[in-house]
Amino acid sequence: MTEAATQIISGLSEISEGYDSILCDVWGVLHNGREPFAGADQALLAFRAQGGKVLLLSNAPRPGEQVGTRLSEIGVRADAYDGILTSGDVARSLLRERGAQGQKCFHLGPDKDADLVAGIDIGFSDMQSADFILLSGPYDDQTETPDDYAEHIEIWLAHKTPVICANPDRLVQVGGELIYCAGAIAEAYENKGGEVIWLGKPYQEVYHRALDMLAEMHAKPANQLRPLAVGDGPKTDIPGAQAAGIDALFITGGLAGAMGRQLDDVQGIDAVLREENTHAAFAQRHLRW
Repeated sequence: MTEAATQIISGLSEISEGYDSILCDVWGVLHNGREPFAGADQALLAFRAQGGKVLLLSNAPRPGEQVGTRLSEIGVRADAYDGILTSGDVARSLLRERGAQGQKCFHLGPDKDADLVAGIDIGFSDMQSADFILLSGPYDDQTETPDDYAEHIEIWLAHKTPVICANPDRLVQVGGELIYCAGAIAEAYENKGGEVIWLGKPYQEVYHRALDMLAEMHAKPANQLRPLAVGDGPKTDIPGAQAAGIDALFITGGLAGAMGRQLDDVQGIDAVLREENTHAAFAQRHLRW
């Protein structure tokens, strides 16, 4: 059966009454890495004002509390959402489990991701003797690419070391630039035959947790929710929502727009999403009420 064409909307208010909850991406929807997108948090505020619940769902490889602090620092209103769930939160749960089993890990990531492992009882080792690699990003995402990790990947392959990827995003927009994320390195490893344990969107465990959190907020079963997913990632937000059976609002002015894709009409939008074998019910350039 052919999917209906994506409906382009000018404001969230056009469709908001059909939903009681929003799973909202952060980077690319609420901000561009340096400053907020004007009107995005106001749209979420308006949705909450009519009784809806908003859970921010991010592939950030750090705890949700830290993401909330960063949002406040760059000017996103804290009352625009009810809670935050990140791939970092999911990773921390997995790290606790593996630490309890006596496993040791090697953490590859920048200093800003130190909170990912803070307070967790787990041992660390070098790459050669680690039970698994915890990958949260390149050491320097301003200059490095996956090619800079070719030697690391060869070591992991030689030792058949599984990689836990705490951020499946391949690229993210920072201002007007694109930088590589952990997902790009993990993908290079997987393409060579390495084992990758992917956490966050589009993988379904994070959606199960998100829906449970929303159900608790609404005090009703998860299967009675009417959620809408909002995101800018054709590889993550949209297929993840589709797999979870959740309608999606594709924000075209985020990552895909920064990559120079033509997203001014339905044909261009649907073409981009078809490349990832996915579909969005709605599209909007930037989140507005």
